[in-house]
Amino acid sequence: MAKKKCPDCETCLPAWLAAFGDLMSLLLCFFVLLLSMSSMDAKKVSEAIGSLSGAMSVLEGGTKTEISKRRIQESTPIEAQDENTEVMNQVQQAIIDANEMIEQGHGPSISVEEAQEGFVIELPASLLFKPGSASIENDDALLFLKRIALIIEELPNNMEVSVQGHTDNVPPGANSPFKDNWELSSARAISVLQELLLDGVKPNRINAAGFSEYRPLATNVNESGREKNRRVELHFYGTKTDQEAKVKQTILDKASAQ
Repeated sequence: MAKKKCPDCETCLPAWLAAFGDLMSLLLCFFVLLLSMSSMDAKKVSEAIGSLSGAMSVLEGGTKTEISKRRIQESTPIEAQDENTEVMNQVQQAIIDANEMIEQGHGPSISVEEAQEGFVIELPASLLFKPGSASIENDDALLFLKRIALIIEELPNNMEVSVQGHTDNVPPGANSPFKDNWELSSARAISVLQELLLDGVKPNRINAAGFSEYRPLATNVNESGREKNRRVELHFYGTKTDQEAKVKQTILDKASAQ
């Protein structure tokens, strides 16, 4: 009698696939638990969707991002810093070009220094004027002032320029039309101011002053020191708006009240 053939066994899943399925189930439970314990900020989600809508031009009709005043205030200093850096680069390049064009010998050159609220350009008097004179006769110096005037036009509206004249302690000579260094330093500052006005600088953004011999950079004992003291400075500084002034005044009032 013929033996019955044993039926074929059903093919089972590999053993590793069962372990893999258990692992995926555990991971799914783990992430579900993380999601349930986390907190969702609806405002941040809506801002993110609005950012994508504006930046990628997708999700038409979606929620737009509402930028808070605080974020605007935090971003403004970065933009201002970038603008100031660009202006400083332009000024430094103009000074480098001017120093290369002007034949100075071993005398002082044009320089720029950063200040608390802006920067200062120092122009040696020997590059602008003859001894005891306040008339600008150097063509290269006039060209440099024209270039500075163009840079001033690119500055923010709250940036102003103060032209300050300085001398050494030696009084003007007998042939000079100025009786003392006060008149000489003021006349030289006004002469530079007038040249900048002719080059297009707005009158409400510039002023002039003379300080005579009373703000020296070096000693007046020797000629090299006196030459450094004979100069005209261009002070670039930012003016505060009425709103900023009111805020500062309010803070001072509160401090004095305490």
